[in-house]
Amino acid sequence: MNSPKMKLSSAQGKELMSNLKTRFEKNMNRHKGLEWAAVQEKLEANAGKLWSLHEMERTGGEPDVIGYDKKTGEYIFCDCSVETPKDRRNVCFDREALDARKTHKPENSAMDMAAAMGITILSEEQYRELQQLGSFDTKTSSWIQTPAEIRKLDGALFADRRYNHVFVYHNGASSYYAVRGFRGLLKV
Repeated sequence: MNSPKMKLSSAQGKELMSNLKTRFEKNMNRHKGLEWAAVQEKLEANAGKLWSLHEMERTGGEPDVIGYDKKTGEYIFCDCSVETPKDRRNVCFDREALDARKTHKPENSAMDMAAAMGITILSEEQYRELQQLGSFDTKTSSWIQTPAEIRKLDGALFADRRYNHVFVYHNGASSYYAVRGFRGLLKV
């Protein structure tokens, strides 16, 4: 993650840190008991992770801290945009699904985009935990990690929130919709 392409300019870094701090302070319910100064110190020591957060921000994810892993000493950032990030929609699940499409291929896949950004797609458990912090994906949906046995049969899972309840569904991995994207997670 050290290529020049993956480095932020000083101005980009300052703008991102300002956005992250503002969002952190505005949404204290997402990270009770955590202090911005400690988060900022961790971010400043991890330039590659800062680049990944910039990519989350650039694509409409509005990343914010949603927890702290005491075992690893890492802060957990997640896309907290109300709907699935706008610049990560209209993608099929993974490269295999993208390659399998003969016509009307989307431009990318969720798994490829996440890998290129240095983030991971949420698991079902992580998605449900995020939904405890607010109402997300009430008009959109997000691909989530899919068990190998489902993926082997050309399926993939996605989730959303409707009727004040979190639903997990299945679809063909090669399907894509204007309202389906993915949410990412990053540990710093």
